[in-house]
Amino acid sequence: MNNITDRLTALDYFIVLAYLIILAVIGYKASVPKKGQPDETLFLANKSLGWASIGFNMWGTNVGPSMLLAFASIGYSTGIVAINFDWYAFVFLFLLAIVFAPKYLAANVTTMPEFMGQRYGESTQTILAWYALIKILISWLSLGLFAGGFLVRQILGIPMWQSVTVLVLFAGLFAYTGGLKAIARVNVFQMILLIGVSLTLTILGINKVGGLEAVFQKAPIGYWSLIHPASDTKYPWPAILLGYPVAAVAFFCTDQSMVQSVLGAKNLEQGQLGVNFIGWLKILSLPLFILPGILCFILFPNLKDPAEAYMTMVTNLFPPGMNGLVIVVLIAVLVGTIGSSLNSLSTVFTMDVYARKINPNASNAQLIKVGRMTVIVGCLFAVGMALAIDSIKGLNLFDVFQSVLGFIAPPLSVVFLLTVFWKRTTRKAVNTVLSIGSAFSLGVGIVYLWVLPPDKYSFWPHYLLLSFAIFAILLITAILISLLDKNPAIYTPVTLRSDAIKPTRRVWIAWISLIITMVGLYLVFD
Repeated sequence: MNNITDRLTALDYFIVLAYLIILAVIGYKASVPKKGQPDETLFLANKSLGWASIGFNMWGTNVGPSMLLAFASIGYSTGIVAINFDWYAFVFLFLLAIVFAPKYLAANVTTMPEFMGQRYGESTQTILAWYALIKILISWLSLGLFAGGFLVRQILGIPMWQSVTVLVLFAGLFAYTGGLKAIARVNVFQMILLIGVSLTLTILGINKVGGLEAVFQKAPIGYWSLIHPASDTKYPWPAILLGYPVAAVAFFCTDQSMVQSVLGAKNLEQGQLGVNFIGWLKILSLPLFILPGILCFILFPNLKDPAEAYMTMVTNLFPPGMNGLVIVVLIAVLVGTIGSSLNSLSTVFTMDVYARKINPNASNAQLIKVGRMTVIVGCLFAVGMALAIDSIKGLNLFDVFQSVLGFIAPPLSVVFLLTVFWKRTTRKAVNTVLSIGSAFSLGVGIVYLWVLPPDKYSFWPHYLLLSFAIFAILLITAILISLLDKNPAIYTPVTLRSDAIKPTRRVWIAWISLIITMVGLYLVFD
C-alpha cells in the first residue's frame, strides 16, 4: 500500500488544519453552557437533540474505523452481500423506535442498566452495569481504537503507540469537555464530510471503469446478489436471517453507545425520527463503503490483501490536493466511534456505579467531575489494550469483529426482549441469563475463536448460527426459570397514556417510506 504522506501537498495540510479548527470550534460551542442554564450537558445533552443530530450521531457511532477497510475488503472479494449487515438493520431500528424507545423515554432513564434496575431491582442493575462497562471497554474502545490505530499506521507510517495516543486524546477531548452534546454536534459535521469524500471516491472509480453499465458488466454476476445460498461458507442466507437479528437487537436496541442518542432526544417523536434517519443513512453504505471495493476489484484485480482495497483506490484515484480529505475522513470515523464510546462509558460508571454505590448524594458538579475522570481512565485503558492487541501476531481482528459481537449479544437480546414482550419474566431469570448465561456465551466464544478455531476444526457451524443457538438456549432457560419460579419477582410496567406512546403521523410516514424503500432494494438486488 502506498504511503499517503509521500503524496501530501501544502493544500492537503491546509485542509487537515482547517478541518481540525472547525471541529474544535463546533465542539467548544457545544461544550460551553448558555448563561442561566445548569452545566448538565455531559451525559444526555440536556435532552436537546433533534432527529438529525440523533441520526448522524448514531451513524457516526456505528461507522467505526474498521468499516472503511472491512466493507471495501468484502466488496472486493465477495460483492455486496455484506450490505445485509446494514440494510437488514432497518427491521431492528424500527423495533427500537416503535417498541423500545417509548419505554426508555417514559422511564426517564440515563442508562440501560438503570432501565432494567427499575424493573428488577438493584441486583439486576449492578450486574448489567458491570457487563456494559466491560462490553464498552473491550468491544467498543479497545478493538475500535486498535482498528483505527492499525489503519492510521498503515496510511501515515507512524508507530502504533503514536497512532492510538493521538486518536484517543483527540476523541476524548470532546467526551471530556462537552459530553454527548459536543459529540453529537461534531458528528453531524463529520458524517456530512464522510459522505462527500467517500462519494467522490466512488464517482471517480465509476468514471475510471467507464460508467455504471461497465461496472455491472465487468464485476462477476454473483457480486450483485444480496442473498447467498445455504452452501456458501462465508455468508449463507440462514446465518444472516437467523443469526444477525441476535446481534442486531443487542446492538441497536440495548447498547448504551447506540441508544444514548435516543435518550437525549427532545421528545419521543424526535427520537423516533432520528432512528428512522439512520435507517436512510445506512442505505448509503453500498455506494460509500462496498462499491469502492468492487470498483477496486475491477481496476486492480491482483491485490495481495483485499483489506488494501479502500486505500488502493485512494492512492491511485485521488489527485494531489485531495489526500488531506482522506485523513479528515479517518479522523471523522475514529472520533465518532471512540468519542461516543467514551461518553457511554462515563455515563454508565457515573450513574450506575458512582451515584448508586459510592456517593448517592452526589451533586451535579460531582457527577460531571467523576464522568470526566472516567473518560481519562477509559482513554488510558483503551491505549493499553490496543497496544496489547497489536502485540498478538497473526490475529486478523477485522474478521472477528462480528463474531465477537455474536457472542456478547445473546444474553442482552434475551433479557431485553423478554422484559419488553413478556410481563411474566422474573428477576431470577434475568439475573441468571446475565450472569451464568453470559459466562456460557462468552466461554463458547473463547473456545470458538482461540481454543478450537474453525479454520482448524470443521465441526463448527457458522458463527452467526452458533450465536442463534446460544440465544435459543438462553431464551428457553429464561422462560423455564420464570415459569418454575415459586416466588416470582416480576416488574410492573410504567402506565402510560396512549397518546404518549402512539407514534405521530410524521413518524408513521417516515417509517412506512423507509420500509417500502428497503423491500424494494432487496427485490432489486435479489
